[in-house]
Amino acid sequence: MTDLRSPYDLPTPCLLIDRDLALANIRMMQQKADALGLRLRPHIKTHRMPWFAKRQLEAGACGLACAKLGEAEVMADNGMTDLFIANELIGLDKYERLRALTHRAHVRVGIDNEYQLRQMEQVFAGEEKPLEVLIEYEVGEMRSGVASEERLIELVRAISDAKHVVLKGVFSHEGHTYRAETAADCVRQAEEAHRKTARAADIMRELGAEIDTVSIGATPSVMQMDAFPGITELRIGTYIFFDVGQSRAMGDFSRCAATVLASVISQPEGDRTVLDAGAKALVSQNRPTGICSTKGFGAVKGAEHINIETLYDEHAVLNSHELLTRTRVGDKLEIIPSHICPTVNLYDEAYLVSQGEVLQKLPIACRGRSV
Repeated sequence: MTDLRSPYDLPTPCLLIDRDLALANIRMMQQKADALGLRLRPHIKTHRMPWFAKRQLEAGACGLACAKLGEAEVMADNGMTDLFIANELIGLDKYERLRALTHRAHVRVGIDNEYQLRQMEQVFAGEEKPLEVLIEYEVGEMRSGVASEERLIELVRAISDAKHVVLKGVFSHEGHTYRAETAADCVRQAEEAHRKTARAADIMRELGAEIDTVSIGATPSVMQMDAFPGITELRIGTYIFFDVGQSRAMGDFSRCAATVLASVISQPEGDRTVLDAGAKALVSQNRPTGICSTKGFGAVKGAEHINIETLYDEHAVLNSHELLTRTRVGDKLEIIPSHICPTVNLYDEAYLVSQGEVLQKLPIACRGRSV
C-alpha cells in the first residue's frame, strides 16, 4: 500500500497482523528447533498465506505442513516445493491432483487405512517414483490415525507390499494436551504421546521400513518442553500468531500477533457493549476447560480479562462495566481470537501492520482451498 495509514482508519471488522510480533515468533520457534537439533516444519493451516510461509522457510524451516491438498497446491504455486499434507486424502480425483502436484514439488501425504493405499496404488501406477507417505498414529486426541500397534503392523506390511507407495515415517498430534488441567499435566501427556510415536517408529524399523521422519506437534506442549527423545521433526502452526487459548496456556498474551479490529456499534443498556464482529468475523469456538480455556469468544487486547460472552452472526456482546467506562460508540477495539486458525480463514485478506502503520494487504491465498 502506498497510502500508509493507521490501522484504526480501516473499515471493520478486519484482520490485523503485527509483522514484528509474527516475525519474532517465527525466529523464536526456529531457534528452539535448531537448539534441539530438530527439523521445524511449520503448519501453514494457521496463516494460510504464502508471504508468511516464505518468511518461515527463510528463517530455516525444512519445509511446510499443510492440512489440505488445496493448501499444498497454493504453496507450490508460490514456489514452495517441500510439502507434507498432514491429513488423509480420500477420492481418486484428489490423488490425480496429488499426482500432478508431485511433478512440481516434493510432496508427502498422511495415511491411516488400506482404502487410501488402494487408491494411491491405482493413481500412481504409471509414475516412475513412488508416492511417499507417513502413517498417522493416534496418541490420545481420539481423532484420525492408526489406533493400535496391531493395526500399525498390518498397515506397515500392506505398504511394504505396495508397488507405488513407500513408507517414510510416522506423525502424530497431541491435541488432547490442550485440555490438560495444568502445565505439568500437559507436559506429562505430551511426553506419553511422543513415546507412543517413537515406539511406532521403532516398530516400522523392526518391520524393515527405512523411515526418516518422526513428526509431532502441538504449540502448547512444544512451548513448555525442551526434550523430544526419538523425534526428528516439530510440526506446529499456531505459534506464529498465538491466540487466547495458547496465551492462557503460557500465562502471557505478549506474543499475540493477530487481532480482529472491531467497532463499538451500540451500548444500549446496563454494562453491555456491542461490536460489529460476530461469528462471520470471529469463530464461535471456545474451550471451556483446560490450560487453553478461552472463557468466551475472544479477549480485548490490552484488557485480556474482558471477554466476548456472546456471538451472533454480525454482533459480539461484552458485559463489562470497565469496558463501558473506557469506550463509547464509534471507538475501535482489537480482539484476540479464541482460536486463530479458523478465524484467519474467515477473511480474504489481512492487513500487515507495524508500529501503528499499515504496511500492506496480504491475500489469504488458501482461503476456500480446503478441498
